[in-house]
Amino acid sequence: MIIKNVALETVCGITSKLPENSRPEVAFAGKSNVGKSSLINALMNRKSLARTSSQPGKTQTINFYNVNDSIYFVDLPGYGYASVSEHVKAQWGKMVENYLHKSQQLRAVFLLIDIRHKPSENDCVMYDWIKSHGYQPIIIATKLDKINRSQIQKQVKLLRETLKADKDVRMVPFSAATKQGREEIYEIIEEILQSAG
Repeated sequence: MIIKNVALETVCGITSKLPENSRPEVAFAGKSNVGKSSLINALMNRKSLARTSSQPGKTQTINFYNVNDSIYFVDLPGYGYASVSEHVKAQWGKMVENYLHKSQQLRAVFLLIDIRHKPSENDCVMYDWIKSHGYQPIIIATKLDKINRSQIQKQVKLLRETLKADKDVRMVPFSAATKQGREEIYEIIEEILQSAG
Protein backbone atom coordinates (compact mmCIF):
# COMPACT_ATOMS: atom_id res chain seq x y z
CA MET A 1 0.00 0.00 0.00
CA ILE A 2 1.55 3.31 -1.09
CA ILE A 3 0.34 6.34 0.82
CA LYS A 4 -0.06 9.23 -1.58
CA ASN A 5 -2.14 11.65 0.45
CA VAL A 6 -3.84 11.81 3.83
CA ALA A 7 -6.02 14.41 5.48
CA LEU A 8 -7.87 14.68 8.74
CA GLU A 9 -11.29 15.22 7.22
CA THR A 10 -13.88 14.96 10.01
CA VAL A 11 -13.72 15.22 13.79
CA CYS A 12 -16.83 14.01 15.64
CA GLY A 13 -17.43 14.98 19.23
CA ILE A 14 -20.07 13.65 21.56
CA THR A 15 -22.86 15.69 19.98
CA SER A 16 -21.68 15.57 16.35
CA LYS A 17 -23.50 13.74 13.62
CA LEU A 18 -21.42 10.99 11.99
CA PRO A 19 -20.32 11.72 8.42
CA GLU A 20 -22.01 9.81 5.62
CA ASN A 21 -18.90 8.61 3.85
CA SER A 22 -19.02 6.84 0.51
CA ARG A 23 -15.68 5.06 0.97
CA PRO A 24 -14.80 2.06 3.15
CA GLU A 25 -13.72 2.71 6.73
CA VAL A 26 -11.42 0.78 9.07
CA ALA A 27 -11.53 1.71 12.74
CA PHE A 28 -8.80 1.59 15.37
CA ALA A 29 -9.74 0.96 19.00
CA GLY A 30 -7.59 0.50 22.07
CA LYS A 31 -6.71 1.60 25.55
CA SER A 32 -5.63 5.19 25.97
CA ASN A 33 -1.88 4.57 26.14
CA VAL A 34 -1.59 1.56 23.81
CA GLY A 35 0.07 3.50 20.97
CA LYS A 36 -2.94 4.07 18.71
CA SER A 37 -1.84 7.46 17.37
CA SER A 38 1.67 6.11 16.79
CA LEU A 39 0.25 3.19 14.79
CA ILE A 40 -2.00 5.43 12.70
CA ASN A 41 0.89 7.82 12.00
CA ALA A 42 3.11 4.87 11.02
CA LEU A 43 0.44 3.55 8.65
CA MET A 44 -0.12 7.00 7.14
CA ASN A 45 3.63 7.61 6.86
CA ARG A 46 3.29 10.84 8.82
CA LYS A 47 5.17 11.92 11.88
CA SER A 48 2.36 13.56 13.79
CA LEU A 49 -0.93 13.85 11.94
CA ALA A 50 -2.63 11.75 14.61
CA ARG A 51 -1.74 13.53 17.82
CA THR A 52 0.38 11.40 20.11
CA SER A 53 0.49 12.44 23.72
CA SER A 54 2.18 11.45 26.94
CA GLN A 55 -1.21 12.12 28.53
CA PRO A 56 -3.44 9.13 27.90
CA GLY A 57 -7.03 9.88 27.06
CA LYS A 58 -6.20 12.72 24.70
CA THR A 59 -8.39 11.47 21.84
CA GLN A 60 -11.91 12.34 22.97
CA THR A 61 -13.34 12.52 19.49
CA ILE A 62 -13.78 10.14 16.56
CA ASN A 63 -11.30 11.27 13.91
CA PHE A 64 -11.73 10.37 10.25
CA TYR A 65 -8.55 10.37 8.15
CA ASN A 66 -9.05 10.27 4.40
CA VAL A 67 -6.25 8.10 2.98
CA ASN A 68 -5.54 8.21 -0.77
CA ASP A 69 -9.17 9.26 -1.37
CA SER A 70 -9.94 5.54 -1.20
CA ILE A 71 -10.37 4.60 2.48
CA TYR A 72 -10.90 6.20 5.88
CA PHE A 73 -8.82 5.38 8.94
CA VAL A 74 -11.11 6.04 11.90
CA ASP A 75 -9.43 6.77 15.22
CA LEU A 76 -11.80 5.91 18.08
CA PRO A 77 -11.44 7.46 21.56
CA GLY A 78 -9.14 5.50 23.86
CA TYR A 79 -10.83 3.63 26.68
CA GLY A 80 -9.94 2.63 30.21
CA TYR A 81 -8.23 5.82 31.31
CA ALA A 82 -8.78 6.27 35.01
CA SER A 83 -8.61 10.03 35.40
CA VAL A 84 -11.65 10.95 33.32
CA SER A 85 -15.02 11.03 35.03
CA GLU A 86 -17.56 8.23 34.78
CA HIS A 87 -19.84 10.64 32.93
CA VAL A 88 -17.22 11.27 30.23
CA LYS A 89 -16.46 7.54 30.00
CA ALA A 90 -20.16 6.81 29.51
CA GLN A 91 -20.36 9.42 26.74
CA TRP A 92 -17.30 7.97 24.97
CA GLY A 93 -18.91 4.54 25.18
CA LYS A 94 -22.11 5.84 23.63
CA MET A 95 -20.15 7.61 20.91
CA VAL A 96 -18.20 4.48 19.96
CA GLU A 97 -21.28 2.26 20.15
CA ASN A 98 -23.19 4.72 17.98
CA TYR A 99 -20.39 4.60 15.41
CA LEU A 100 -20.08 0.78 15.39
CA HIS A 101 -23.83 0.53 15.10
CA LYS A 102 -24.52 3.19 12.51
CA SER A 103 -21.59 3.39 10.14
CA GLN A 104 -22.62 2.11 6.73
CA GLN A 105 -19.01 1.88 5.53
CA LEU A 106 -17.18 0.26 8.44
CA ARG A 107 -15.41 -2.85 7.10
CA ALA A 108 -13.08 -3.84 9.95
CA VAL A 109 -12.07 -2.95 13.48
CA PHE A 110 -8.45 -3.17 14.59
CA LEU A 111 -8.15 -3.64 18.34
CA LEU A 112 -4.78 -2.58 19.77
CA ILE A 113 -3.43 -4.38 22.81
CA ASP A 114 -0.01 -3.95 24.46
CA ILE A 115 1.95 -7.15 23.75
CA ARG A 116 3.86 -6.84 27.03
CA HIS A 117 0.85 -7.38 29.27
CA LYS A 118 -2.05 -9.71 29.73
CA PRO A 119 -5.14 -8.04 28.17
CA SER A 120 -7.04 -6.05 30.78
CA GLU A 121 -10.69 -6.49 31.64
CA ASN A 122 -11.39 -3.41 29.49
CA ASP A 123 -9.59 -5.04 26.54
CA CYS A 124 -11.67 -8.21 26.91
CA VAL A 125 -14.90 -6.21 27.19
CA MET A 126 -13.99 -4.20 24.09
CA TYR A 127 -13.12 -7.37 22.16
CA ASP A 128 -16.48 -8.95 23.02
CA TRP A 129 -18.29 -5.67 22.35
CA ILE A 130 -16.84 -5.37 18.83
CA LYS A 131 -17.84 -8.99 18.16
CA SER A 132 -21.36 -8.33 19.43
CA HIS A 133 -21.65 -5.60 16.77
CA GLY A 134 -20.93 -8.17 14.08
CA TYR A 135 -17.22 -7.49 13.47
CA GLN A 136 -14.32 -9.91 13.87
CA PRO A 137 -11.65 -7.77 15.60
CA ILE A 138 -8.16 -7.83 14.10
CA ILE A 139 -5.70 -7.69 16.98
CA ILE A 140 -2.66 -5.44 16.71
CA ALA A 141 -0.20 -6.36 19.47
CA THR A 142 1.65 -3.06 19.96
CA LYS A 143 5.01 -2.13 21.53
CA LEU A 144 6.71 -5.16 19.99
CA ASP A 145 10.14 -3.50 20.27
CA LYS A 146 9.79 -3.49 24.06
CA ILE A 147 10.07 -7.28 24.40
CA ASN A 148 12.69 -9.84 23.36
CA ARG A 149 12.11 -11.82 20.19
CA SER A 150 12.06 -15.01 22.26
CA GLN A 151 9.00 -13.74 24.18
CA ILE A 152 6.82 -12.92 21.15
CA GLN A 153 5.10 -16.31 20.73
CA LYS A 154 4.47 -16.64 24.45
CA GLN A 155 2.88 -13.16 24.63
CA VAL A 156 0.77 -13.70 21.50
CA LYS A 157 -0.49 -16.96 23.04
CA LEU A 158 -1.34 -15.09 26.27
CA LEU A 159 -3.31 -12.48 24.29
CA ARG A 160 -5.18 -15.15 22.37
CA GLU A 161 -6.03 -17.19 25.47
CA THR A 162 -7.11 -14.20 27.58
CA LEU A 163 -9.37 -12.83 24.84
CA LYS A 164 -10.65 -16.35 24.05
CA ALA A 165 -9.82 -15.57 20.42
CA ASP A 166 -10.22 -18.40 17.92
CA LYS A 167 -7.33 -19.50 15.71
CA ASP A 168 -8.81 -17.61 12.77
CA VAL A 169 -8.60 -14.25 14.59
CA ARG A 170 -5.76 -12.34 12.98
CA MET A 171 -3.08 -11.06 15.31
CA VAL A 172 -0.28 -8.80 14.11
CA PRO A 173 2.66 -7.96 16.41
CA PHE A 174 3.59 -4.33 15.65
CA SER A 175 6.24 -1.80 16.59
CA ALA A 176 5.81 1.91 15.85
CA ALA A 177 9.55 2.34 16.46
CA THR A 178 10.78 -0.23 13.92
CA LYS A 179 7.61 -0.38 11.73
CA GLN A 180 7.67 -4.17 12.07
CA GLY A 181 4.20 -5.49 11.26
CA ARG A 182 3.24 -2.51 9.11
CA GLU A 183 3.37 -4.40 5.80
CA GLU A 184 1.13 -7.11 7.20
CA ILE A 185 -1.43 -4.49 8.30
CA TYR A 186 -1.24 -2.88 4.83
CA GLU A 187 -1.98 -6.29 3.30
CA ILE A 188 -5.07 -6.68 5.49
CA ILE A 189 -6.25 -3.18 4.51
CA GLU A 190 -5.64 -3.99 0.81
CA GLU A 191 -7.78 -7.12 1.18
CA ILE A 192 -10.53 -5.03 2.78
CA LEU A 193 -10.36 -2.52 -0.08
CA GLN A 194 -10.53 -5.28 -2.68
CA SER A 195 -13.51 -6.95 -1.07
CA ALA A 196 -15.23 -3.55 -0.73
CA GLY A 197 -14.50 -2.64 -4.33
